[in-house]
Amino acid sequence: MTDPNRSPITLLGTGAMGTALGRAWLAAGHPVTVWNRTAARAQPLAAEGATVAATAAEAVAASRLVVACLLDDTSVGKALDTADLTGRDLVNLTTGTPADGRARAAWATGRGARFLDGGIMAVPPMIGAPDSGAYVFYSGSAELFEEHRDALAVPAGTVYVGTDPGFAALHDVALLSGMYGMFAGIAHAFALIRGEDIAPKEFAPLLVSWLGAMAPMALQTAEQLESGDYRTGVASHLAMQVAGSATLLRTAEEQGVDAGLLTPVLDLMRRRLADGHGDEGTTGLVDLLRAG
Repeated sequence: MTDPNRSPITLLGTGAMGTALGRAWLAAGHPVTVWNRTAARAQPLAAEGATVAATAAEAVAASRLVVACLLDDTSVGKALDTADLTGRDLVNLTTGTPADGRARAAWATGRGARFLDGGIMAVPPMIGAPDSGAYVFYSGSAELFEEHRDALAVPAGTVYVGTDPGFAALHDVALLSGMYGMFAGIAHAFALIRGEDIAPKEFAPLLVSWLGAMAPMALQTAEQLESGDYRTGVASHLAMQVAGSATLLRTAEEQGVDAGLLTPVLDLMRRRLADGHGDEGTTGLVDLLRAG
């Protein structure tokens, strides 16, 4: 049942994530108007009390706060092409790049709307689930964020990262990139033991514990990047790590494992060492990546 004290919300996009967002707002009593290009996909939310608009423009007219959760940035532009955004607060939770966020902010502002971009750090089952750890990065209009903070916090936690509209996507992609690097290491580790008399379920806790112990290295990397001193606190310097990397490659060869997930980072380490930075840790790889 909707609560008259809760702000109305328009939701554009009722895919898996959009439906999860809409369900959380409905459960909290917000009047929700939804639109989806394929109308049938909006019916589950209609059954829970949402109003289904025939067009995106009609949906936008229903609420000051408009949340887009569509396929991509192009879809956002197409959906809102004929909508009157004057006086609207547009929150874009569609996955995109920092450049997408900045361009869409300029586009929305030019059409009379305030704009906030978002990066969702969750999968749909985490949305609206207490203590799931789900949160959303937001960047753009600080005034919009403060005014709608409570409503935005209903589906997931909120983390405002600045007025630059590209920062939410940048934080999102940076964390996801770190995640995929970890996934690569996990895949390689399991490939090494695959086919041996080592049970994956017995090996997995060892891997989780080791990765957990290594993760705080990110804090040291941040300190070194800010200080400009890449030597302080280094326990295993680059020269030692490069020398030891030969064992990693030989072991992969012996186990019949493609080392393609390891060689890019090992190549960067050798380049940094060749440039005379053997007494550093791996923070200098950041500079190599920035240099191209």
